[in-house]
Amino acid sequence: MNATRPGTHRPPAGLAPDAPTRFDHTLVRARAEQRSALATYLPAGYPNQTQSLRILHHLAEAADVIELGWPYSEPALDGPVIQRAAAQSLAAGFRVRHLLESIRSLATSPASVLVMAYFPPLYRYGLERAAHDLAQAGAAGVILPDLPIEEADSWLAAAQSAGLHTVFVVAPSTNDARLARICSAAGGMLYAPAVPGVTGSTGPLHHALPAFVQRLRTATDLPIGVGIGISTPAQAQEVSRIADVTIVGSALIRAIDAARPTQQDEAAADFARALTAGLHHPDTPRAAA
Repeated sequence: MNATRPGTHRPPAGLAPDAPTRFDHTLVRARAEQRSALATYLPAGYPNQTQSLRILHHLAEAADVIELGWPYSEPALDGPVIQRAAAQSLAAGFRVRHLLESIRSLATSPASVLVMAYFPPLYRYGLERAAHDLAQAGAAGVILPDLPIEEADSWLAAAQSAGLHTVFVVAPSTNDARLARICSAAGGMLYAPAVPGVTGSTGPLHHALPAFVQRLRTATDLPIGVGIGISTPAQAQEVSRIADVTIVGSALIRAIDAARPTQQDEAAADFARALTAGLHHPDTPRAAA
């Protein structure tokens, strides 16, 4: 962890928005339709800002949630596919204003927005400023894969003040005491990896994933999202049987990369529709916040 990160004591419990967010309503709607919600990941500004906005517009018509990445040059959780996409966005001139523009562009779309951000760029931008600007643009929450709960108090306070959920990525190795701390501070959902390691796996899902999701359900009433390593519609269908939110990123980017530049937005939407077609209702649903 970066030594400049503030806060090393236990964060206050229950730091979630006072009122349901657009993301919460999205999950209620998906549950009413007896299916898992689909979340698709795309780095903001990829492959460039103009094309990114077109892709996002088409994705928002097919997916329930847009997980919008804040491009960063040292992503700890991302494999080569997302690393290349983020690097392409940065090389094309990405700035935070492009992220905010992307969120605002989805304001009237059917999809809700979560931002996936690493802590260093968030900290450099300013925690309170980031939380305020993201919320004002229309984001419902922020996924922070590299922020330990032990160091999260300053961000949690800023997110609570702005009305943002904070979504934590929970490793299967997390012990019960630490999991309880995460659950007490998390909002929106918990994020469970479908495979160990970084994003972009094309292999089978981890055999212990159903048991891990069930363990999370015994620890919290928050919805459970599952991502990292879902590479095919068949795997998305499998995950949707146990997850409230099925999250796909690298496979979507591969589909975009394989298309001609003039057809990338349609390729993204087609892939999202293929994923959505097979989604099931989770076997053990929970009430959304």
